[in-house]
Amino acid sequence: MLDYKNPKLTIDPTNIEGGSFSWKSPSNLAIIKYWGKYGVQLPRNPSISFTLESAFTHTLLEYKPKTNSEEGIVLDFYFHEEQNEVFKNKIQKFLESLTDIFPFLNQLELTIKSKNSFPHSAGIASSASSMSALSLCLCSLEDELFESLSEDSEFDKKASYIARLGSGSACRSIYPGMAVWGESKDIQGSSDLFAIPYQENIHEVFQGFHDDILIASFAEKSVSSRAGHALMEGNAFAKPRYEQANERMSRLLPALKAGDLETFGQITENEALTLHALMMASNPSYILMRPNTLKMIELLRDYRQETKNPIYFSLDAGPNLHLLYPEDIVHEVRPFIDSELAPLCENNIYIPDWVGNGPEQL
Repeated sequence: MLDYKNPKLTIDPTNIEGGSFSWKSPSNLAIIKYWGKYGVQLPRNPSISFTLESAFTHTLLEYKPKTNSEEGIVLDFYFHEEQNEVFKNKIQKFLESLTDIFPFLNQLELTIKSKNSFPHSAGIASSASSMSALSLCLCSLEDELFESLSEDSEFDKKASYIARLGSGSACRSIYPGMAVWGESKDIQGSSDLFAIPYQENIHEVFQGFHDDILIASFAEKSVSSRAGHALMEGNAFAKPRYEQANERMSRLLPALKAGDLETFGQITENEALTLHALMMASNPSYILMRPNTLKMIELLRDYRQETKNPIYFSLDAGPNLHLLYPEDIVHEVRPFIDSELAPLCENNIYIPDWVGNGPEQL
């Protein structure tokens, strides 16, 4: 089993001047959904996702040697230029959980500044982008101090492993295009411990695929994804769901390779609705879709029936609709969005997005 614990990663504070690292890391949209986990952030079923481009988190990590004898993690945290105690406490606990992997964190004073290009906690996988950005910063810091992650593949693997510990879906945001997380009999090298890139067997129609995010509500979710995963433990449909996810993965992969948009769309929409059905079948049950979410789905299906355009929807754990379609119909789809769907969005806002190139060090 992969184990990154390393007590030797300590520094001589007198030889460290300090510095900073900055990463921009995107959110991602799972096509086969991960819902339900075991152990320490390990998935009950494999998942595959599109890495997005314009929905991202920008994180700046500043560090300097400790100037006093204070023990543990010393952290200042800013979200959109303002101190945020709730987020600080979450990040502090995360960093404390990593001190056997990065023991040098106890020897530094840290300042983290983070901001999103999209609304937090509205179901656009903000934890995926934020935790992946932070994990990339931490791996850059390790490499700066110890020159231990010079190979890009090893850097990415460790960043994905660390991101997973903060938020399961974050491990997929490390890679461009598409990424797979979770052991799958159909994908060599797949692992529960980290994500891997999945680029070679993807038809060109999915390169630069559009994912326009329709904001049905800016409101923070009533139930967090972490709590939702926990409720799967008592869900009567959990076991057949995990079997279903594996079966759908086996059907999706050939469709991705062949450019079979119809099969891709059918599986994608079924996965989205299955995710929300599992929430409604939890105990206690909860509903994250809003009335306008359902109205937009109905309008989309009517539009697809009338035009025969291959445009499909997905949902994350929130109310906001993701519209998925190929580049060659963007000039037909956007007027439909502007005239029919945008008026159903909160403040008429939607985020045009697409499959992107992965994280970027700034």
